[in-house]
Amino acid sequence: MVLEFKDIRKSFGEKKVLKGINLVAEGGSAFGLLGRNGAGKTTSIRILMNVFPPNSGEVLFDGKPINYKNVTFGYLPEERGLYAKKKIIDQLIFFAELKGMNRSEAISAIDYWLDRLQVSEYRNKKLDTLSKGNQQKVQLVTALVHDPDIIILDEPFSGLDPVNAMLLKDVVNEEIHKGKIVLFSSHQMNYIEEFCHSIAIINGGEIVVSGDLNEIKRRYPRNRLIVRSQMNDRILRDYEPKAELKENGELFLTLDSPEEKGEVIRHLADNYDIDEVKVFEPSLNDIFVEYTKDRI
Repeated sequence: MVLEFKDIRKSFGEKKVLKGINLVAEGGSAFGLLGRNGAGKTTSIRILMNVFPPNSGEVLFDGKPINYKNVTFGYLPEERGLYAKKKIIDQLIFFAELKGMNRSEAISAIDYWLDRLQVSEYRNKKLDTLSKGNQQKVQLVTALVHDPDIIILDEPFSGLDPVNAMLLKDVVNEEIHKGKIVLFSSHQMNYIEEFCHSIAIINGGEIVVSGDLNEIKRRYPRNRLIVRSQMNDRILRDYEPKAELKENGELFLTLDSPEEKGEVIRHLADNYDIDEVKVFEPSLNDIFVEYTKDRI
């Protein structure tokens, strides 16, 4: 499965919200859709889900205009959309039936997902009796119960403790391995880095950088080394002014050119007690800040 945005444009009155969005997400991998608040992420998601149409451009699925009668979506919104005072099983059945499931298959699938997400004991409870994290997991059931083709996860790890975050990671990886298209929208860059091979950063209604995340990182100059050692003082002295000690105890060496890497690494290994030395690559957080800090 291949999902494509092709020159998507959207305006509300005089305000141009999307200014020609192009991106491609493939089944069997996760895609990170990133941007600051107001950048156009939510509008892009709503156009994808056919909440409203674009002014121009197309959403394609396997090279053809998407057929919303045949392509199914699972959506986990950032803001919860369930009913606080209703029994969990009743509203899960309601939402599953809205997505075309009959009652018996809905109950079977719901019970599977409640068990998989370790919230079966709350099946007959009201939603507002659950913790924030368990409410998030119940909301996730509504996104997955009907076995959708495209899964959209907006801040999926919000409210989850580390144990439940690990459980959600396992579930998301299972869906990816089934060949689903999984779209992440999040400000938690560590999770995007962990899951997503490809990203697109939207800013000011435009894609400012997109593609394979590893390839994006490798575009940056590779003339910087990170060194972990118990001999920081000596290395700092010997490599001054190219060496800088970071707050986390790592040394940051900036070389005159990338071609020096091999020679410097050998010199470090031969002359100092080195625990680790590696080429510095920017984090996704670094990349995000660089491409969005000057625009809204």
